[in-house]
This record gives sequence, structure tokens and C-alpha cells, in this order.
Amino acid sequence: MSVASWSGSLLAWEQELAALKARVGRVLPRRELRETGADFLDGLLSGIERKTGWLMAEQSGAERPYRMQSLLGRSHWDADRLRDEVRDYVVEALGDEDGVLIVDETGFVKKGDRSAGVARQYSGTAGRIENSQIGVFLAYASRYGQALVDRRLYLPESWTKDRARCAKASIPETVEFATKPKMARAMVEAALDAGVPCAYVLGDAVYGADSSLRRMLEAREQPYVLAVRGAHFMRRGGDRRFEGASPEELASELAPEEWVCHAAGEGAKGPRLYDWARIRRPWTSKDGFEHWLLVRRKRSTSAEKAYYLVFAPPGSSLAELAAVAGLRWAVEECFERAKDDLGLDHCEARSWHGWHRHMSLCMAALAFLSKLSADLRRSAWGKPNETSPKEPIAA
Repeated sequence: MSVASWSGSLLAWEQELAALKARVGRVLPRRELRETGADFLDGLLSGIERKTGWLMAEQSGAERPYRMQSLLGRSHWDADRLRDEVRDYVVEALGDEDGVLIVDETGFVKKGDRSAGVARQYSGTAGRIENSQIGVFLAYASRYGQALVDRRLYLPESWTKDRARCAKASIPETVEFATKPKMARAMVEAALDAGVPCAYVLGDAVYGADSSLRRMLEAREQPYVLAVRGAHFMRRGGDRRFEGASPEELASELAPEEWVCHAAGEGAKGPRLYDWARIRRPWTSKDGFEHWLLVRRKRSTSAEKAYYLVFAPPGSSLAELAAVAGLRWAVEECFERAKDDLGLDHCEARSWHGWHRHMSLCMAALAFLSKLSADLRRSAWGKPNETSPKEPIAA
């Protein structure tokens, strides 16, 4: 194997970008729109600091940003069709039977009150209550990489109760208030219905606490590892099955020998090591799928714990569940790359469809970079590499 074959210098990125532009062009009905869409992708992938209409127009050689702005606003095309194209592209590039779907949200700090969905609300991005938009996203991750495959703008009730305000932001009359878990449930269902190969569904405690999401996945016999808070109400099970308990209480009853150290994937400083334990829940599906409470504990003096509700195939090992839980970082990596490099948070459009169009085009650009990385990984597989320990590490 030559150095060029695994370093990336032989990747046919220009041909791959042309192929992606052609796929995006399937959604854009007019030649002028297709040309603008291609220029928009070039702008997102360029090194300009802000992915604004003006700067991306200058990048493409245009004197004014009219066409860039029209692509997001005045033109007629379906952002959901583009979302479907991006999802199919990601599955072709990254799809694997051991892949996972990860649902999470991210915030976009905004000024004013005219942008669709903007409100004073908690934004994890800002770490506080801030004037912002919140988007709920679905990511796909496998051994080949990760990318975003769906997105929906969260509308607070203050918006959905004011139809005149919604009309000014071009929000369809059919769009009603939906909680973030309900939005997540619809996105996960759509991905599974489209045949996205998925071994597990992951999400943080906002989504793990939603019983409707869990029931939907269990009805489909779709395994999941969903985080919950330590005070989450659950039944104890066994002889005391009707007695209430919390994950924190149940974890406090674990014996020292029930904890095992496993790596939850690779980190910047090597394997991310935690102590793990699990508690069997007294329910199984008709095909033997098992319910567990999974507990992660930091290997430090704080011994801080995290908790997960698990629905897993029969015989799933603790090491497997720990590895799955550790994959939730992949969606954060998607957000970081999409915001830092591709302008996910540079959306200037105020309308409902403008937001979804901008996010879908950014997702296409991210999918392109993920495809290149996946191709590079495949070409480099012959190169020896250190991996995380497969066996438990002695405490």
C-alpha cells in the first residue's frame, strides 16, 4: 500500500462533488436554481468565515446575493425531498447493519423576534436561556463515519397559538405544536420506514424519558439505548414490581463486583474509560428482547453516574451496551463540524421553509465530507492501527 492511497491525495473529490450536485439538482426544478444550488454548496464548503448570501455570492463571482437569497426564500422547491436525497446518499456512503441513529437538538442564537420559532428558551449551545431557535436533528453513525440525515425546527407554543405570526414566517397552517420527543419519534420512524440500517437508536434524557418513543421502538423490535435522569420514575420489579424506584436508587444497591471497566470509544487522549453495570428489568418481548437499566460511573473521586434505559437483543453483552452508549458523541461531532466549517448556524432566512432549506443544504455538504472520509477509511483499512481493548480492564 502506498502513502498516497491512505493519505487522501488520490480521493476523486471533484467527481464526487459533481455527483452530489447532480443529486441536489434532482430537487431543483429549473436550470438557474440548479446552478445556484451548486454555487451554494461550493460556498458552504469554501473557506470563507461567514456563509452569508453576500459572501457566498462573491465567492461564486456574482455581484449581488439575490440568487443565493432566492434559493432559500422566493424560489419553489421541496426541502424535504432534498432531505430524503441526503439521507439516501448518507446510507450509500455510511450504511452498515451495525450503524446507529442518534437524535439530539442544537440551538441557534438569534436577534429579534421575526425568525420562525425564535423565542426566549433554553439553548444547550448557549448554556442558558437565550433568544434562539432550536432544531431537532437525527444523525446516522457507523464504523465509516457520521452525518446528519433529518432536521425539524421546534416551534414553541407561543408561536403555534399565534397563527398570524406563523403566517408572516410562512409556517404552514398544518404545522401544530409538537414536543421535541414527538418530533424525534416522527424522524426516527421515517428513517426506519425508509430502510435505514440501524442496530440501535440513541438519545439523551429529553428523549429517553418519553414513553411513547420507547413504546414505538419496542413495537418495531428496534433496540435502543436512551439516557434518563437519575430521578426518572420506574418500577422496581421482581417481588416489589409495583413499588416505585429511580435509577439512582437502584444503582446505589449494586455490589462492588457488579461494576466492570469498559471503554466507551476513543477520545482525544485515548480510550474513554468508565465503570459500567447493568440491572435487568423484569420484562421481555415475545422474541426475547431484554430490558436493562445501564449505569455508567466516572473513574474519579466524583464517581458521577449516568443512566440509560436499554431495549436490546437477547444475549447482548455489557461491553456491547457500553460501546453503544458511547456513540452518542457522534451527533455532537456532526454539529461541531457543520457549525464550525459549513455554516449550519449562519442561516439568514427568517421563514420556515428558508430554515429547512438552509439546514438541508448544510446537511448535504456535511454528507459530502463524510463520504470522502468514509472512502479514505476504506482505503486505509490495510494499515495497522491500535484499537480499544476488547476485554474488560481490571479495576
